[in-house]
Amino acid sequence: MPFRFKMQKVLDYREQLEEEAKVRLATAQRRHQEARERLEQLQAELRVSQDRLCDGAMMDATERWLLEQYVKGLHGDVTAAALQARMLAQMVEEARNLLAARAMDKKLLDKLRERQKQYHIREEQLKEQRFNDEIATLRYKAPSF
Repeated sequence: MPFRFKMQKVLDYREQLEEEAKVRLATAQRRHQEARERLEQLQAELRVSQDRLCDGAMMDATERWLLEQYVKGLHGDVTAAALQARMLAQMVEEARNLLAARAMDKKLLDKLRERQKQYHIREEQLKEQRFNDEIATLRYKAPSF
């Protein structure tokens, strides 16, 4: 008789939850990476603009004012991008924790299935051994005197 795990549907559901958690983690990591790249771009643009502002001795007042306003706007953008990157980093950490919990749940059921499978195999072997012993006893029964 083949082994049948009674909680297979639960195990399948937990595997599905683990896969969903993996997808969620991958998505969160990708979004976090994009946010970090955007932050780095903004910081580079801010450095370039600040350098232009410092070296802007040949600018007239209007150009200088426009550049100052642009730098102020970039500061705000960098602050917002940094906040977004921190929030996404936190989401990555939460997704990682969720994946660890889901993996642990699945692993527990996997261990239970393996233990039950080994128990089933041992029981089948014992049944077969008892049957063989019974057949051998009947076949090679000593003659009566």
